[in-house]
Amino acid sequence: MSDYRNYNNGNNQPPMYNPPQYQPQAGMEPPPGYPQRSRIAAGILAILLGTYGIHSFYLGNTSRGLMQLLISLLTCGVGAIVIAIWGILDGIKLLDGRINVDANGVFLKD
Repeated sequence: MSDYRNYNNGNNQPPMYNPPQYQPQAGMEPPPGYPQRSRIAAGILAILLGTYGIHSFYLGNTSRGLMQLLISLLTCGVGAIVIAIWGILDGIKLLDGRINVDANGVFLKD
């Protein structure tokens, strides 16, 4: 409570907070024995079966894939239209190379 009173008496400056600056990770080469995923296979899966989130499961994004699957199934097909568009857009991004890493940050092979 004393910190609150000190802050409101007008003598002190408000506390400054600088959030950490994160740099996007570029990706990494696969470690030995890691099954490197195919970018083309993921793109085709996204376009054909994106409504069910199969491409997300393939890339290791299980929570995202589960969300896509449940929205498609639990909305009686209404949400499936939105998820299908999402899957097609993900497929285009995968085939175009804008998505080039899997869930673990490992580059996708061509």
